[in-house]
Amino acid sequence: MYKLLKAVDRLTDSVLFLFFLLLFLIGAYTMYDSFLIYYHADDADLRQYKPIPGQEEEWSQNVTLPKNMVAWLTVDGTSIDYPVMQGETNNEYLNKDPLGNYALSGSIFLDSRNAPDFTDPYSLIYGHHMEYGKMFGSLDSFMEKGYFDAHRTATLTFGGEVHRIKFFACLVTDGAEKEVFAPTETDGTLEYVRQHASIWYEPEGERLIALSTCKHPQTTDRFIVFGVFV
Repeated sequence: MYKLLKAVDRLTDSVLFLFFLLLFLIGAYTMYDSFLIYYHADDADLRQYKPIPGQEEEWSQNVTLPKNMVAWLTVDGTSIDYPVMQGETNNEYLNKDPLGNYALSGSIFLDSRNAPDFTDPYSLIYGHHMEYGKMFGSLDSFMEKGYFDAHRTATLTFGGEVHRIKFFACLVTDGAEKEVFAPTETDGTLEYVRQHASIWYEPEGERLIALSTCKHPQTTDRFIVFGVFV
């Protein structure tokens, strides 16, 4: 009887050890997976693809741009400093990094219907809403007037030139709202923004550009920040 109890005790210890080992491995994998997600969302290796105005010829000799990269977006004073991709559809870069690898953080990308040289009257750029301000995770902060007023400028580099952007409005709207999410099919966007904006300043230009991200994963609400090329 004693030997049987001792064997059961050893078996119990082994089962508990394996159980806690499994919990540890699951936790370690979860942490590693989260690390990979945020590593892709802020991959310093991508900085080599950031164009250097005035040094395009020398720069292009040393750098092979990712396929489908159309511009580089920098929002002053934020962590938004990324290449802008454009796929054949708006699903292409949802879970793919600029180098074509699978990544839950996806890429910053221009609406597939827009002209890649940003000549449309209204261009729309998307990015995932991630923690710690990664990707477009800082767009919700623009809903606070103090933050908005302190971060109203950005640059979009394409075609060998740096194009200045000035933000003039922000709002929350549904992802199915045609006036916002059909950038090449409507001319009522500006009036819609005027009527629904949480923050509004009279725009100082005519060619619109917007940055869009999810408000919550389980809803179709979107944070949108609107600017103009100046």
